[in-house]
Order: sequence, then C-alpha cells, then structure tokens
Amino acid sequence: MIWRFVGFFLLVTALSYASEFVVEPLARLLHVDVSTLNSGSLLLEEVVAAAGVILVTWIFAKIERQRVDAYGLPVRLAFRARFWEGAALGIVTAGAVAAGMYALGGFVIHGFALHGSDWIVQPLLWGLAMIFVGIEEEMWFRGYGLQALARGIGFWPAAAVTSLIFGGLHLTKSGENFIDIFNIIALGFLMAITVWRTGSLWLAVGFHFTFDFMQFFVIGTRNGGATPVGTLLSASFPGAAWVNGGALGTEASYLMLPAIALLYVYVLWRYPKNTTLASP
Repeated sequence: MIWRFVGFFLLVTALSYASEFVVEPLARLLHVDVSTLNSGSLLLEEVVAAAGVILVTWIFAKIERQRVDAYGLPVRLAFRARFWEGAALGIVTAGAVAAGMYALGGFVIHGFALHGSDWIVQPLLWGLAMIFVGIEEEMWFRGYGLQALARGIGFWPAAAVTSLIFGGLHLTKSGENFIDIFNIIALGFLMAITVWRTGSLWLAVGFHFTFDFMQFFVIGTRNGGATPVGTLLSASFPGAAWVNGGALGTEASYLMLPAIALLYVYVLWRYPKNTTLASP
C-alpha cells in the first residue's frame, strides 16, 4: 500500500501547485482580487484545491472499488455531531489563545472593521472558504493517504509521516520558524488521532474550519506576513512574537503550546478507545 500512498501524495501535490493555472483565469473572469489575503480569493483557491483532492481520492477509490467518501468523510455523517464538536473545539482553542494574547498586550482591538453589507457578505465568504480549507487539507493529509500508508506500516508511523509532511509543506511560508512548524505538526498528529478514535474525519474538519475562521476573520491574524482583508475586528499585534506569533500569526504563538496540550487531553479522555472507520 505504500506505493499508493506515494502516488496519492505526489498527484495531489502536483495538482495543488498546478491549481494556480486554474485560479488565475477564474479570478480574472470573476473579478476576484488575488493580490491580497481576502475571503473571495481564498474561497476560489480552496474550491479548486478541494476539487483536486476529491478527484485524486476518487481515482484511488476506483482502484480499490470503494466510494469516494469511504476514507473518513462519509456523506451520511456530514455536518453532524462530530463536525460541530470539532467546530466548538476550534472556537475555544483560538479564542483562548486570542484572550492570552490580549492579556499580554500582543493583541490590541481598535473596534469593528466591517461596514454595511460586509456584515453579511464577509462572514459568509470566510466561513465557506474555511469549510473548504478543512475538507481539502483533512482529505489530503488524514484521508486516503493516511489510511493507505497505515495499511502498509501501521497507523502510528503513518500518522507521524503524514503530520511531518503536513508541517513540511508549510515551510513555503515567508519567515517560517520552528515553533510554527512544531505547532502545525502537533495539530496534524492530533487530527490523525481524532480519525483513529472517532472513525471519521468530520471532527477534524470542524476543528479546522472554526480554528482558521477565528484566526483569519475574527482575530485578523497575519499569515506568513500577509494581513487578511475584510475581517471582523480592526486590530494590531504589537509586542513580542512569542505572544502573538509575529508575522506568522497565532499558530506561531507560544500560547498555542498549552492549548494544544489541553486538546490532546480532551480528545484522549473523550475518545478512550479506537473506532472502526465509519462506512459511507
């Protein structure tokens, strides 16, 4: 099964890098600004990226004579209890880190940044974009690839390998540092555990959705030096990078470390036994 894992990852990665040749013409056609980190451009990019991951998963599902939703995202469980549990965890985690940043002077709120119709449009666009982020990245790193590799070398080594790849692909961000990559790998490994313990990817998708929604839309955190546009709050991030992550944003904050540790405690307490992967 290792060759299938390699083939899956190489094909998804190739499509990911090639997606810009689709996104740019579509952006021009739809008059979407791709020069800034905004909800419209991110939504377009993630829809294209998610389509690529779903396509590759479908190809390998056909090889194995399975349905495309047989690898952790059964449609019958879509947006049900596990998803909303993950969503709640994402809100609490990002909110707690933001509160710590605020208390330590690394996050200053100047008021609301939305006006007029943006109060409706921006939350909707950011929300849709983050749902596609969750589906795309979880299917890529915790879906077919993880399961194919686990059949070859065992779940825990497979979870470690896919989490390291997940962190490694973030090295392309400008100014990347150790703590950001460490936090990303730790979260990736935790999301793999949720698949092992709950039997599906839906909790991980829910967490990914709201954690990123809180970071980008609510807090307005930076990402690799880019500042999101169309956020809920008008905020600034003064002070030490260990508090607010600096140009990398909240994922690179040292306040993430206790938050991630508590997430591990919760997941292992809440789901003490491994569960068979949910069937479509």
